[in-house]
Amino acid sequence: MKYTLRQLEIFLAVARHESVSRAAEELSLSQSATSTALGELERQFDTQLFDRIGKALRLNELGQVVQPHAVQLIEHAREIEALLARQTDFGPLQIGATLTVGNYLATLIAADFLRHHPSARVKLTVHNSATIVHQLTRYELDLGLIEGSCRHPDLLVEPWVEDELVVFCAPGHAMAHGRPVDMDELAGQDWILREIGSGTRETFDQALRHFSGEVKVRLELEHTEAIKRTVESGLGIGCISRLALRDAFRRGSLVPIETPQLDLRRQFQFVTHKRKYVTAGMREFIALCRQMTAGVARSDLIDLPYVP
Repeated sequence: MKYTLRQLEIFLAVARHESVSRAAEELSLSQSATSTALGELERQFDTQLFDRIGKALRLNELGQVVQPHAVQLIEHAREIEALLARQTDFGPLQIGATLTVGNYLATLIAADFLRHHPSARVKLTVHNSATIVHQLTRYELDLGLIEGSCRHPDLLVEPWVEDELVVFCAPGHAMAHGRPVDMDELAGQDWILREIGSGTRETFDQALRHFSGEVKVRLELEHTEAIKRTVESGLGIGCISRLALRDAFRRGSLVPIETPQLDLRRQFQFVTHKRKYVTAGMREFIALCRQMTAGVARSDLIDLPYVP
């Protein structure tokens, strides 16, 4: 073969960062060595894999075709290397989770994974659904755990466990009376919501698709804990996962509002790239996720440590 695995590693790092210098930093190489290896790969086949746009390098059409094959080959090579070294543990695992999944489930699963496989390495990043999907399409993540829908043609989606949003308020709020409320009453309230692009906001907007009026969004926040604190202060009402509110409801610092006209159910989901090789580490992580939710009808019913 005219190319080496090292050249492919460098090609993939440059593709991820769109920069030779940042790729060199990731791989602990000099910038000149990284640039030379990439140039040699292209010269060997008398072709180009990137478009040079200023200082940035963007994958061209050929580079986009080569990228998934290079990802699979490198991951196969790492598994072969582990077998030859008689290693029983897994290589590095890049997990991306949306906020509800990341803050309340994924950290516990990652800790369980590392207890079972102490020499493995896990990088867990937490972003909204749109960001996780984008990172998966660019092969920056091995696995996504999301709470929103995903319709990207290059990604595979597998259901995990059902989740449900709930409208809530502070115990001193006028709507903390325990009676069901209709959309006209809800529309008159000030709302504290997640940002557009989050799975939570997508589910909320979808639930309101048949409502002809508008809700008054007073504040948009990127973090569920910030929404909870703001609603506790009495500034308005919110709508996030029951899982994120479970302990607050037990303490009585927040109370649910019954909204029979809103269907706020959704699924937590696993997302992977169609052309990405599913490693043993990925399979093990998904198995631990399923083990956590085995026999559970909804996410807030998972047996988790209570936070007083």
